[in-house]
Amino acid sequence: MVGSVGVGAAAPVVIQSMTNTDTADVFATAMQVAQLARAGSELVRITVNTREAAAAVPKIRERLAQLNVDVPLIGDFHFNGHKLLAEHPECAEALAKLRINPGNVGKGAKRDEQFAQLIAVASKFGKPVRIGVNWGSLDQALLARVMDENARRAEPKDAAGIMREAMVTSALESAAQAEELGLPGNQIVLSCKVSGVQDLIAIYRDLAARCEYPLHLGLTEAGMGSKGIVASTAALSVLLQEGIGDTIRVSLTPEPGGDRTREVIVAQEILQTMGMRAFTPLVAACPGCGRTTSTVFQELAQDIQNHVRECMPAWRLARTGVENMTLAVMGCVVNGPGESKHANIGISLPGTGEDPVAPVYVDGERVVTLRGDRIAAEFRQIVDDYVQRTYPQRH
Repeated sequence: MVGSVGVGAAAPVVIQSMTNTDTADVFATAMQVAQLARAGSELVRITVNTREAAAAVPKIRERLAQLNVDVPLIGDFHFNGHKLLAEHPECAEALAKLRINPGNVGKGAKRDEQFAQLIAVASKFGKPVRIGVNWGSLDQALLARVMDENARRAEPKDAAGIMREAMVTSALESAAQAEELGLPGNQIVLSCKVSGVQDLIAIYRDLAARCEYPLHLGLTEAGMGSKGIVASTAALSVLLQEGIGDTIRVSLTPEPGGDRTREVIVAQEILQTMGMRAFTPLVAACPGCGRTTSTVFQELAQDIQNHVRECMPAWRLARTGVENMTLAVMGCVVNGPGESKHANIGISLPGTGEDPVAPVYVDGERVVTLRGDRIAAEFRQIVDDYVQRTYPQRH
C-alpha cells in the first residue's frame, strides 16, 4: 500500500495523470484535478515549483473536498523541493505522495544533503516517495562514474547501454539511500522514464529483475495524437504483459485547446483491452469496407461510445459490474450478426444494397429489428434498459 491507493504486489495497475495548470491558481488546478479524477485518474500529480504553488496545495485539497473529490495528490518537486517543503510543511501534509528526481535535487555535496532533507520530510509526515529518474536530467557525476566503469569492461556497452545502466543505477542507489535515511522500503516507488519504446522496455526489464519496489511506467514525452498513443501502447503493453508495472501514466501532449483527460482514457483503454481491468463498456465497431459505403454505422458507433462514457460515472455509482458490458456496432451482413451475438448487446446495420433493417442481439439472441430514423435513440434505450435490469444496484 503506497499512499491511500493500493500499489504493488497483487493490487491492480493504477492510473495516474498530471495537471498542466499553474498550481498557484487554486481554482484552475482543483477543477482540472477534478476533471481528471472523474475521468478515471486514480492518482493526480501536480507541479510544486514555487512558494506560491506550495502554499496553494492545502487550498487545492480543501477545494477538492468541497467538490467531493478525494483523489490522492502527488507533489512533483525539482531543484528547490527541500526548501519549499521546509517552508510549507502544510504542503507535505496535504499531499499523498512526493515525487523527487535524483538528478534535480542538487549537485556535488549539496546533492546528498538536499536529498536527505526531502526524505526527512517524507518520513516525518508518513508520505511515500516516487524516486523518478529521467534521461533528460541524469545525475552527471553518476553518469561519469558509470562511463568510467564501462570503459574498464572487457566488452564495453554502447552509448545507449550506458544510459540505460546509469538510469537503473540512479534509481536503485537513490532508493537504497532513502532506506538508509529511514524511509521504509514499502514507501518507495521507482520510475525510469525515457522517450524511446525499446529503451523503456529494456530499462524496466532490468529494473524489475534487480528490485522489488513498485514501478511506475510511462514514456517521458510520448508525443501528440496518434504518435503518443501508439508509442505509449507499444511500450506499456509489452511491460504489463510481462507483469512489470504497478502504476502507469500516458504522457500525451494535448492538442491546442485539447482535453487533458485524453491521457486517462488512453491509459484505461490500454488496461482494459489487455484484459487487466475494466473501466467502461467496450464498443466493438466495424472498420468499414466497400460493402459499407454509408456512414450510418460510424455515426452510431460514435454515438453509443459517447453515450456510455457520459453515463458511466452515474452507472458506476449505482450499478455493480456495468463496466464489463460489451457492445458491438457492425456494418453489414458478412460479420455483423455473428459479431453482434458475441457482445452483450449488438446491432448489425445494413450494408450497401442490403435491406434497410438493423437486427439487435441481446446476450446472443435476436430481440428486435430496428428501422427508420430513430435507430440511434432506440439502440441507446435498449442499452439503458439492459443496464437497469442486468446489473444489480450498489448498496
